[in-house]
Amino acid sequence: MSTETAGTATAPEHIVKVLDAFASRHGGSASAVLQPVSRGKVRITLVGEDGVIGDQLVQDVATAEAAVNAADHVTTSDGWTRELTSIAEPAPGHWAKMAAWVAHQTRFPKPRGER
Repeated sequence: MSTETAGTATAPEHIVKVLDAFASRHGGSASAVLQPVSRGKVRITLVGEDGVIGDQLVQDVATAEAAVNAADHVTTSDGWTRELTSIAEPAPGHWAKMAAWVAHQTRFPKPRGER
């Protein structure tokens, strides 16, 4: 594993290690979808062969591309294709983690039309 460059960006070695470790834990390879999420941040969303989802954040698209290119068993996907979404399976408890406080509520406010 080496850190290659994409354009002028260098792949952060710790990110490359995380990407390779994820791929080895989840079937030996993974697909990566690069998603700009805010100014100065790009999410590398990984989908392993077993469908488990993981992610890492980097500074920009060039750094994300360099990291994926430097990882031995990770390939870049052309976005969220039908094939990729059909195998993607969030880990147990992922929905509760993403829903934050709402996941543990027992009472919810009435919808606006029912007040």
